[in-house]
Amino acid sequence: MLKTKSYRRDRAVSYAQKWAYARNPLFADFSDLGGDCTNFVSQCLFAGCCTMYFTDTFGWYYVSSDNRTAAWTGVEYLFRFLVSNRETGPFAEESELSSLSPGDVVQIGSDGAMTHSLLVERREGRELYLAAHTLDVRERPLSSYRFDSVRFLRILGFRTDETGKADCFPPLYAGTSLIL
Repeated sequence: MLKTKSYRRDRAVSYAQKWAYARNPLFADFSDLGGDCTNFVSQCLFAGCCTMYFTDTFGWYYVSSDNRTAAWTGVEYLFRFLVSNRETGPFAEESELSSLSPGDVVQIGSDGAMTHSLLVERREGRELYLAAHTLDVRERPLSSYRFDSVRFLRILGFRTDETGKADCFPPLYAGTSLIL
């Protein structure tokens, strides 16, 4: 039976702040393979929920660079997963800028294609400050990006079917173990 739990925004943001200018050795770096932005955002989301969804086509998981889902590293796939997920792992709704908080996700693009995923670190009024990989940044204002398409994903929580599971955050944050 699935239980809905609160997403740990503080952990997602702490993870983003630690790893924004570095690469966690537990994950492959996709910078030279189309970009590492969604991989980084997925890591942050995982830090906030410690739960993946292990199914090939519609899931969201990472074991290795050769054993992962498209939703872990692809902008559109992550969007589709988050807004349609009814199983384990994080879930979200497309939202307005005004409802975003630290730990939420912004995706931007141009010419109708979303091409970049970013994590909200903090906000001041209507300005969001973001962390991202590929072009590694921390505390970069959304207003400094050039884009003509944007969507905002408010993380509502996560679902899990496990009880008594070990806390993944300390070893994930340290880059020493990926507890699945």
